[in-house]
Amino acid sequence: MRVNVVSDVHGNAADLAHAGDGADALICLGDLVLFLDYADHSRGIFPDLFGAENAHRLVELRTARRFDEARDLGRSLWAEVATDRESVIESAVRRQYAELFAAFPTPTYATYGNVDMPTLWPEYAHPGVSVLDGERVEIGGLVFGFVGGGLRTPMRTPYEISDEEYAAKVEALGEVDVLCSHIPPEVPELTYDTVARRFERGSRALLDAIHRTRPRYSLFGHVHQPLVRRMRVGATECVNVGHFASTGRPWTLEW
Repeated sequence: MRVNVVSDVHGNAADLAHAGDGADALICLGDLVLFLDYADHSRGIFPDLFGAENAHRLVELRTARRFDEARDLGRSLWAEVATDRESVIESAVRRQYAELFAAFPTPTYATYGNVDMPTLWPEYAHPGVSVLDGERVEIGGLVFGFVGGGLRTPMRTPYEISDEEYAAKVEALGEVDVLCSHIPPEVPELTYDTVARRFERGSRALLDAIHRTRPRYSLFGHVHQPLVRRMRVGATECVNVGHFASTGRPWTLEW
């Protein structure tokens, strides 16, 4: 069996259309939406609305962890737009989802990232796409468990949930062979982003499950430039499957 795994697609529909080539299935670990490209400030929903110069300023503020100022900038820009913020963002996200879900091969197993809007996914997931969150599925004799979303941060991205809600989803999985999530377990080497120069939020519940249930693999994304992409935690191989938006290449699991 061969499964290709992607995460942090962020609008890269062109490469997503080929991400399942040569594999028996594709797994997507979320973050389909591109709100703002930190490498190219002209790409994404935000610069489409407010221009690359304002996008550059927003990136500067967020990178400096000046989150209150970043929110003030966003509020001031939206105040100049005579329209409803939520409806504008939802329309832009819908356009991206229509293209991205159409690119998914059959079968695809997907869960949400922290920038995704889960309420919209049922409208776009065609019959070949299984959306899983706090759920298990068997693929080729192995049990895969999926946990979507991220934990709460000052960034306030769309799908951040409490530690308790996240832990309940992890607990619901029980023992699995492959633990799939958007965010990594709470291990410093796996959560530190070397370019952003900060620790992203990892999950203690995922780490506890790894110690307790000893899955073969823990697969995740979220941290775009991690200090370490792959390491063992006890019996479990923990793998950041990569920033698909920039590489266009899936990570492959064979057994």
